[in-house]
Amino acid sequence: MWNVHRSSYSFIFLVYMTDMKQLVSRKVMAVIAIAMAVVTAMAQQITVEDVTSGTYSPRSVREVCPLMDGESYARVSDDWQRIERCSFKTGEVIETLFDVATARGGAVRAVEGYIMSPDEKNILVETHRTPIYRHSATSTYYIYNVKNKTLVPLSKGGTQECPKFSPDGNQIAFVRDNNIFLVKLLYNNAESQITKDGEVNKVINGKPDWVYEEEFGFNCAFDFSADSEMLAWVRFDESEVQTHVCPWYRGSSPSIDAYALYPGLYEYKYPKAGEKNSKVSVLTYDIKSRVTRTMQVPLDADGYIPRIQFTGQKDNLMVLTLNRHQDRLDFYVVNARSTTAQMVLREEDKRYIDEKVYAHLDFSRDQFVLLSERDGYAHLYLYTIGGQLVKQLTKGKYEVTAYYGTDEVGKTFYYASNEGSPLEQYIYKVDVSGKKTKLSVEQGFHAAVFSKGCQYYLNAYSNITTPPVYTLCNASGKVLKTVEDNAELKARRAALPLGNAEIFSFTTADGTQLNGWMVKPKGFEASKKYPVLMYQYSGPGSQQVHNSFSNGFMSGLIWEQRLAEKGYIVVCVDGRGTGGRGSEFKRCTYLKLGDLESHDQVETAIWLGTQPYVDKERIAIWGWSFGGFNTLMAMCEGRGVYKCGVAVAPVTDWRFYDTVYTERFMRTPQENPTGYDCSPLHRYQNIKGELLLVHGLADDNVHYQNTAELSEAFVQSGYQFDMQVYTNRNHGIYGGNTRCHLITRIETFLDTYLMK
Repeated sequence: MWNVHRSSYSFIFLVYMTDMKQLVSRKVMAVIAIAMAVVTAMAQQITVEDVTSGTYSPRSVREVCPLMDGESYARVSDDWQRIERCSFKTGEVIETLFDVATARGGAVRAVEGYIMSPDEKNILVETHRTPIYRHSATSTYYIYNVKNKTLVPLSKGGTQECPKFSPDGNQIAFVRDNNIFLVKLLYNNAESQITKDGEVNKVINGKPDWVYEEEFGFNCAFDFSADSEMLAWVRFDESEVQTHVCPWYRGSSPSIDAYALYPGLYEYKYPKAGEKNSKVSVLTYDIKSRVTRTMQVPLDADGYIPRIQFTGQKDNLMVLTLNRHQDRLDFYVVNARSTTAQMVLREEDKRYIDEKVYAHLDFSRDQFVLLSERDGYAHLYLYTIGGQLVKQLTKGKYEVTAYYGTDEVGKTFYYASNEGSPLEQYIYKVDVSGKKTKLSVEQGFHAAVFSKGCQYYLNAYSNITTPPVYTLCNASGKVLKTVEDNAELKARRAALPLGNAEIFSFTTADGTQLNGWMVKPKGFEASKKYPVLMYQYSGPGSQQVHNSFSNGFMSGLIWEQRLAEKGYIVVCVDGRGTGGRGSEFKRCTYLKLGDLESHDQVETAIWLGTQPYVDKERIAIWGWSFGGFNTLMAMCEGRGVYKCGVAVAPVTDWRFYDTVYTERFMRTPQENPTGYDCSPLHRYQNIKGELLLVHGLADDNVHYQNTAELSEAFVQSGYQFDMQVYTNRNHGIYGGNTRCHLITRIETFLDTYLMK
C-alpha cells in the first residue's frame, strides 16, 4: 500500500496540500501533516531487520558433495531435513539418501553437515553443532546406513570433532577432549582411544590450536594412509604459549546462568606476535600393531607444520614445514613406519608465502599441482609426487584463484582465474600440451564444484546486480540445466527503490590506479551534493571489489542500498596491499601494515571530494577487523578528510595480534619495531573527525584489549569519542538482537554527523 518512493510521495503530498488548503481548517491540516509525516518515515523500504535477517539473501545449492560415480552429487535440501542424490546432467533428484523423518535410531533435528564414506554405504550425519572458533565445532555425529536407513551414534562418550573415514570406509577417527579416537565399523563400532596425553591448554592431538586454525585455515590435523592401516597426526604442545582471558557475564541470547552473580572467564592459548608458539611434531599409529612413532621431520625450533597428508603410495606421508618468517616452505616425504624424511621440494619467496597455497594441494595421485607466485602472479605448476617439476600449467599477468582438479587420466586441469580483469573470475581448463579453454561465458564472477573426474561441474555465476545463478555444465562448459536462478529474489529486489551500483576506477595523485564500487541513491542528481560513506577491509590479499553479487557488508549491497535510500553514496575501494593484481601490488605493504593502505583510503576521499556530486565536508569511513584498523589509520593519517568514522573490532597495535598472521607480513616486533609502531596506538594523537569505536568483550580473534588500550589513550589525551561494547560477543558480534542493534548504532552515529 505504501510502496511509494519518498520523492514521488513528496510530490503527491504537495499537490494534495495545494488543493486542500481552502477546504480544511488548520487543525485538520495539522492532523493530515502528522499522518503524512508518519507515512514518509515509513517510506524507507529496506529495514535494519531486512539487512540482518537475510530477507534479501540469495538462495544457494547447499552442502554439495560430488559422488564417486562421477555422474551425481549429494546436497542438503532447502529445509535441512534431507540429503539428496542429484544428477549432474539433469539436476533432478535421483534418490533421497537420508531423511530426518524416516531415519531410525537417532535424534537428528536437522542435517547440519554430512560426510560420505568412500564406498557411499554410510553417511556421517552431523547435528547439534556448537561452534568453537572460525572452523571448529563440537557436534553429535550419527553413522547412517544408507541401505538399512538406521542411525547409530558415532560415540556415546561425548560430542566429537572433525571425524574422518578411512579410505576403505571401515573406520572413523575423530577428536574429543584433545585426543584421537578410532571407531571400527566391522567390529560393532568398537571405540578405542589412540592418544591419552591431550589436555586443555597443554596438548592437542589431531586438530589445530587456535592460531593454526585461524591463520592456516583448517580444523583437522590427522589423516589415514591409503591402505587404511596407519594414522598420522600433528601434535601441538601449547604448554608454553601464553594464555589469553575473555570475561563472561550472564548476558542474554543466550543467558549463562552460572555467571548471574559473579562473572566467569574463558582461558585459551593465544600466541601474540614475537611470543612462543606451540611446539609441533608429527606422529603415526599402526592400527594393527598399536605402535606409535614420532616422525623425524626436520623443523626449525620455531617452525610450523601447516599440513600433513598421506600420498597414494603405501606408508608415504607428505609433511609441509614452514619457517617462522613464512618465506620458506619445504615438502617432505616421510615413511610412516621407518620415520625417515626426505625433502622433495622447496618453495621460497623473498617476503612471504601466501596461505592459499595449502588449500589446493592433493597428494593422493602420482602427481600434484602447486599454486605458486614465483613469477609474480599466482599460477599452477605440475609436479611428480617425488618433487620433479613437470610443467608450469598457466602463465600470464593474471592470477589463478582456485584449482579444482584433473580428469581421470591426469591430463586436463580445471581452475578459476581472473584473466581479463582482476575484478572478475572465470572457469578454465588447460591440458598438459598447454591448450587452454575458457568455459565461462557470462561477464562477472564464476565459481565451480566439479564432479569426480571433472566431466561435469556446478557453476555459480553472479555480477554486481545479478544474484547467483547455479547451472550444471559439462566439461566443455555447455549448460545442461539451471538448478537455481534466484528469480524470486530478483523479483523482490525489482520492487525496491534500488540505487545504481557501478564499478569504477581512478588514479591517485601519486599515480596508483585503484578499483572500486559505488552505490548511488535512486533518483541520483549530479548537481546535488551527497554525503559519502566509505567501506573497506584493506587486509593483505583481500578483495572487496568484484563484479559479483557478494559485494558489500552483506551480499547484494543490501545495507548499502538502505543507506542510499537515506541519501548516502556508499563507496568501496581496494587500495594497495589487496589481492587480484599480482604479487608486487599485494606485497608492497610488507613490514609496515597500514601505511600505504590508509594513504590510499585518504587519497580516495580526496578524489571523491573533487566529484561535483560529493560534499567533501561530509565523508565518512568505516571497517571491521583489519578494516577497523585501517579506518583508524586513515583518520590518524593527518590530512583530516573524514567528518567521522566507525571502527569495529579493530587491531590497534599489531603487538596484540597473533604470531602467524602478523609475522607473515611484519616479522616479529623484535625485528621490526618501527613497522609495529605504525599503528593507531602510536598515531592516536593525530586523529581528526568524530569516532565510534565498537568491540565485543568475548572477541577471541581481535581481543578487546585493542580497544581498551586505544580508548584509554584517547581519554588521557582528552579526545572525545563514542564507544559501544557488546557483552559476550565474539569477533562476529551477533546473537539475538545484537546485529540489529549494531547496524542501528552505526546508522544513528553516521546520521548525526553526515545528515545535518
